[in-house]
Amino acid sequence: RKNTKRVPSFRKLLRTSKIKLDNKLKNKQYKQQSAAKKYRKEQKKLRQAVRDAVCRKPVPLEEYKKKQVAEKREEEEEEDALPLDMMDEDDLKLMEDLAQKASFLTRDLSSNEPVHIKKRKHESVIDKYEKMPRRMQTEPEKELIHLLPIKDKGGIIPQTVEKPVLNVAQDEEEEDTEEMEVAEDSNEEPLPVLTPEEMAAQRRRKLQERKIHIAALASAILSDPENNIKKLKELRAMLMEQDPNVAVIVRKLVMVSLMEIFKDIAPSYKIRPLTEAEKATKVKKETQKLREFEEGLVSQYKFYLENLEQTVKDWKQRKLKKSNVISLKAYKGLAEIAVKCLCELLVTLPHFNFHNNIIVLIVPLMNDTSKMISELCFEAVKKLFKQDKLGFASLGVVKVISGLVKGRNYNVRPEVLKVFLHLRIKEVELKKDSEDIAPKKKFMTYKEKRKNLSRMQRKWKKAEEKLERELLEAEASESKEKKLKLHTETLNIVFLTYFRILKKAQKSPLLPAVLEGLAKFAHLINVEFFDDLLIVLHSLIASGDLTYRETLHCILSAFHILSGQGDVLNIDPMKFYTHLYKTLFSLHAGGTNDDIGIVLQCLDVMLAKRRKQVSQQRALAFIKRLSTLGLHVLPNSSIGILATNRVLMHTFPKMDLLLDNESQGSGVYLPELDEPEHCNAQNTALWELHLLQRHYHPIVQKFAAHLIVGAPAEGSGALSPDLSRRPATELFETYSMKGMTFNPPVASVTPRRKDTFSQTESFLNEELNERLQQHISETAVHKPLDFAKHLKESSLS
Repeated sequence: RKNTKRVPSFRKLLRTSKIKLDNKLKNKQYKQQSAAKKYRKEQKKLRQAVRDAVCRKPVPLEEYKKKQVAEKREEEEEEDALPLDMMDEDDLKLMEDLAQKASFLTRDLSSNEPVHIKKRKHESVIDKYEKMPRRMQTEPEKELIHLLPIKDKGGIIPQTVEKPVLNVAQDEEEEDTEEMEVAEDSNEEPLPVLTPEEMAAQRRRKLQERKIHIAALASAILSDPENNIKKLKELRAMLMEQDPNVAVIVRKLVMVSLMEIFKDIAPSYKIRPLTEAEKATKVKKETQKLREFEEGLVSQYKFYLENLEQTVKDWKQRKLKKSNVISLKAYKGLAEIAVKCLCELLVTLPHFNFHNNIIVLIVPLMNDTSKMISELCFEAVKKLFKQDKLGFASLGVVKVISGLVKGRNYNVRPEVLKVFLHLRIKEVELKKDSEDIAPKKKFMTYKEKRKNLSRMQRKWKKAEEKLERELLEAEASESKEKKLKLHTETLNIVFLTYFRILKKAQKSPLLPAVLEGLAKFAHLINVEFFDDLLIVLHSLIASGDLTYRETLHCILSAFHILSGQGDVLNIDPMKFYTHLYKTLFSLHAGGTNDDIGIVLQCLDVMLAKRRKQVSQQRALAFIKRLSTLGLHVLPNSSIGILATNRVLMHTFPKMDLLLDNESQGSGVYLPELDEPEHCNAQNTALWELHLLQRHYHPIVQKFAAHLIVGAPAEGSGALSPDLSRRPATELFETYSMKGMTFNPPVASVTPRRKDTFSQTESFLNEELNERLQQHISETAVHKPLDFAKHLKESSLS
């Protein structure tokens, strides 16, 4: 019969799995073994039958006849012995039948033959062996090869030879042992030792090969992303480089290359997973190709982020891989590159998939002990806040930061909260008042048009309404509402974090950052919280536990609250004015010089922007104290203070009293009194300007001369536009001496002379400060009118 089973094609074999092919091979081998075993059994039975036939002796015919005659005689004797006349015919017949059969009664007990020996002798040899019980073969039977038999006097002797069985497993083991022996022999031979130059050259060659391979894969992906998306997997596999000589550099290069690739090929929208219905529907080839590209891109991007995350985690946990390809020191460099890649993706792909996962990775690293990694994360979050126009990404970051601060029990670095200062939030969604002020445009219904308008008017009205709807869509009012909603939710979380710290962790190092944040966003706080917040700020100042900078932030926050929506509240912040006036002399040219920038902001909010609520006595007292403060601070601080005095002279009309030598009213100026309303500042003069005119800084000289003549806006005493149009805080930062060094000419001043010069300058400054303090105490208290007269005469001359 012809075999109709078709041989599988090569294409089908390619699609068949390896396990299935192995199972088919095993089944085929098992069938062949079963057929061979069955054949061996049949051959063995035939050989046994032939052997029995040869050994069996033939019985002569005469002996057989004698045996039958003897049996008949015995039967006749037994018949004579039995009383047959007493038995019925039926019983006699039965006895005769039984006599013909072998049984226990009729058998010869001396014989060892079995009962049915006569019956078995007539059976065939094959049936005899078929009925023999089968035995389990513990050992494989040896297969025999039948040769030509030999004939001798005894008969025919069969000849057989054992067939040699090929043991495949044993052969494989022998081959393996031979290979191992060869390998041992080769290992025993000493390897050639490379010199350091050769090792360096070999490393450079390997590194150059890897670089070329990375560049080829990256250029292929960038040239045609849709067709070469599978090469992303090949490039990502190089993150697991195992060669210890080049593993660190190759992994770093692959990380950066993949980051740049994803930045270039990622679309400007978020890719969502397809539903089952969408997968089942038939689409065009172009659409299917785009779907496959997007699916591959998202999966490879996910695996890439997981690799970066695992690298950072291994470094944080000081965990080494089993392969030990990279040392623990090298893992720090890998972790830094991984964090840089994550920060770059956080800033450049805020719209793409897994952005929230990147935020969850980056925010805890802001509190890391490694300064480099924490600064990288700070800068990335700041950039994200500055470029986030809608506010969706900022909301995600703020949520994670709030959870981190609460989860760590407020034990985080102050810089984590200071990033809130970079949020682009200028307005929030207030309560439903805005809707009442600006109601939405309502269009006429069909019934109203039919009732009030003619046919032609209805036609024109329809066209007009259509045009208005298109204009409303062009204005994108929905996006503005969404933006306000996101900003409101973000600011609510920020204030929630601030209020938690004010309530539960007032002695925490986070308090300055909280006060600074409140000072910036206080105008956006709901009016309902104003009273409670002002009470908390005043209690913090009165407690005395805060530093001077923190008290300045408290004051600034309070006045920001009152300058915004707090204008409608009837609150007198006199205690904040008194505290600032009292603590101004704690500033000096040393470490507190940087705090003058916050003081200038406070003065601008307290005096210039609240001029209607500030009395003349209070303004005079502040101008006098600020002028005295300008004598013992650095030049940039003196410029900022004099610029503030100029603004106050323009804001309050009667400030020229301090340039006159005549007293106004009774009393004497009391500079040591801490109450600005009762220190009689109208009875003193700004003699400090005469000293500041001789200051070594030219800008201080210009400002002092400008204020002595009454701070005119025009004329010979006016300032240049470059100085007059800039605010005090900007001038303070512009002329700051932070980071400036004295660099004399190389030819004229040697390093030794430079040290001598700096020592002499410091000595002169100390001597000048002592003399100024002595002059202040002698002149301002005992002879105020004479010195004011001298000051006026010197200014006129």
